[in-house]
Amino acid sequence: MTDQLTPPKLTEKELSRVAKAKSEIMAGGAVTENLTEDELAGGWKGALSMLGIAALVAWLGFANFWIFVFVVGVVISIFLHELGHYLTARWTGMKVTQFFLFFGPRLWSFRRGETEYGVRLIPLGAFVRIIGMNRMDEVDPGDEARTYRQKSFPRRLLVISAGSIMHMLIAVVLLFGVYAVAGEETFSDGARVSQLSAGGPAAGAGVLPGDIVVAVDGVSVDSPAELGEAIRTNEPGDNVVLGVIRDGELVALTLALGVNNSGDALAGISSRSVFDTINHSIPAAAGNAVTDIFPFAWESTKGVVKVLNPVNIVNHVTGDNDDLSSRPTTLYGVAQVSDDVGESSGWAGMVLLLAVLNVFVGVFNMFPLLPLDGGHAAIAVYERVREAERGSKRRYFADVERLMPFTMGVVTVLAMLMFAGLYLDISQPL
Repeated sequence: MTDQLTPPKLTEKELSRVAKAKSEIMAGGAVTENLTEDELAGGWKGALSMLGIAALVAWLGFANFWIFVFVVGVVISIFLHELGHYLTARWTGMKVTQFFLFFGPRLWSFRRGETEYGVRLIPLGAFVRIIGMNRMDEVDPGDEARTYRQKSFPRRLLVISAGSIMHMLIAVVLLFGVYAVAGEETFSDGARVSQLSAGGPAAGAGVLPGDIVVAVDGVSVDSPAELGEAIRTNEPGDNVVLGVIRDGELVALTLALGVNNSGDALAGISSRSVFDTINHSIPAAAGNAVTDIFPFAWESTKGVVKVLNPVNIVNHVTGDNDDLSSRPTTLYGVAQVSDDVGESSGWAGMVLLLAVLNVFVGVFNMFPLLPLDGGHAAIAVYERVREAERGSKRRYFADVERLMPFTMGVVTVLAMLMFAGLYLDISQPL
């Protein structure tokens, strides 16, 4: 650790490719680029690149409308996340040198003032480059006062948290829109029959799509998962009585269970959760949109803890774990689900999906792990605590280089998560 007003500069040797890569992981963008106007990705090449992106987006809109809506919603959310960092950084007097959608080689860019704006090739996120994120980031002495590391603790915490705050605001706005226009859907007991196996036991017993199964042999069923468990507790060939609500009346239907490929009892029913719609006034919709963020955030926190477990990732890939609540997934997998959501629930379902996704990303991004924003927030808090312990007004700079091994471990786990999720999304779609 070090205690000084200006962190030591990096030597030429330290600015090797490896050192540069490490610094960029910590800083969140290129640390040595200083392009001239002639080197920016503009002109006919930039125009052609943007035309290609527009053509791909248009093709997606014709090929699958709901996935198109989902993709556009995600890109807008990513842009607003970075806009949160950008606006708060500018407001607090920090120097922003880059604002890019996506990563990798430049496709198109331009400069306004001291900031380069543009689009890059690989659609895996976006970034805003703020100078002087840590002591590994060499800065011109004349700009030192405008670095992230030299600003006060409240300003650093605001800027680094602004992306996740923006996600929460997006979620509140989306939830308010859904609640005010379409109402709020709440879970109800039972399992709604969505599809029946042709010639299966349930179809033969007279079960119809749209029926709500509320009991099996007198034991109440509260969800599709409970329906599956209740059926599997029996043996193939057993007779069971389903309690079904149809047109508001309770109907008892007896069926003889079949057998699936695993040798378990089979009813031949595909079901989904049952929802009741609650219509809200505008004030109630606004209030519920805010309060519902907290349970969504708590569920997202539990989900992140499960998913980030490397053992869990390996077990899902090897097939030893089939728990969907802990399964890694990617935006590719969620996009596939978005098509089903759009077809079954329309705009309300799609907007709700984007709201929940924004809450999850906002929570995940603030986990105290570098290179996530939460890791930078944790360092800011640690530095503030050390300053308070010393009773000094001098800035304390954490030696982030010591965190590089841990950070690379986090990057490795995140890479495992991405590739495992993509493999599962392709081989075993949700």
